[in-house]
Amino acid sequence: MIPSQRLPYSAIVDRAPLKLPRGVRLVVWPIVNVEVWDIGRPMPRQVLPPPTGVTRLPDVPHWAWHEYGMRVGFWRMKALLDRLKITPTLSVNARVCTDYPRVAQAARDAGWEFMGHSYDQRPIQLEPNQRATIRRAVKVIKAYTGKQPVGWLGPGFTETLDTPDLLAEAGIKYIADWPLDDEPCELRTKHGTLLSLPYSIELNDIAMMMVQHHPASEFVTRCMDYFERLYAESKSRAKIMSIAVHPYISGTPYRIKYFEQVLTALSKQPGVVFWTGEQIMNWYAASRGKV
Repeated sequence: MIPSQRLPYSAIVDRAPLKLPRGVRLVVWPIVNVEVWDIGRPMPRQVLPPPTGVTRLPDVPHWAWHEYGMRVGFWRMKALLDRLKITPTLSVNARVCTDYPRVAQAARDAGWEFMGHSYDQRPIQLEPNQRATIRRAVKVIKAYTGKQPVGWLGPGFTETLDTPDLLAEAGIKYIADWPLDDEPCELRTKHGTLLSLPYSIELNDIAMMMVQHHPASEFVTRCMDYFERLYAESKSRAKIMSIAVHPYISGTPYRIKYFEQVLTALSKQPGVVFWTGEQIMNWYAASRGKV
């Protein structure tokens, strides 16, 4: 099915407002992305132009760039989240559970939600058997955490036209691949309804820093501008603000303070709560009388 067959157009002004629980005005959804970059393949992204303009394998500099995030950056971010008592969603390549068990264990033991992010970091279109890859990722995460993952974000937001059906078939209940609304939306699949949660491509450190090449302080400017507008609109209807970060980007010494400034500022706002994707999904289901 093409997207319009899964999700008919709906203007937000034509919908009855969703309401959050008493005392809650706006939900912040923090997402930490951890990935496995296979040294045997081209790296998922690059920050340095290759010598002579031709990428050679192995691409050690960019593998090491990402590795810094797993060795150092992740632990800076976790210390900050622990101090602020914020439980995020971990968007996780399932292979992290075997390749980086120290990282996976720390997230699991801290009660973070594990959201499927495929098996490792490559576009889902490149998987020779997409169904098998999805099932493998779900199986590995379930075995490691003891819990079926309910959320999914494709590597680089990648999907085929069949992906929602395959995710629902594998027991996934919500996705973050469709950044098309401020509110949760129900997608039609061959295996029932799949929920699309609000996810902003541009409140993402990859977009800001690696693609648009903004200074690190842009993270504060953009996040707080986004928040101010949603907070004003949240007087009349529920609003959700996602913030996505990567340890090798926002976990560096020259960027971590801006992530810290945003979370600290938001945590002080009346009526602002930090929820995982699963919590948002459960609230939506309850508001619709589906639980």
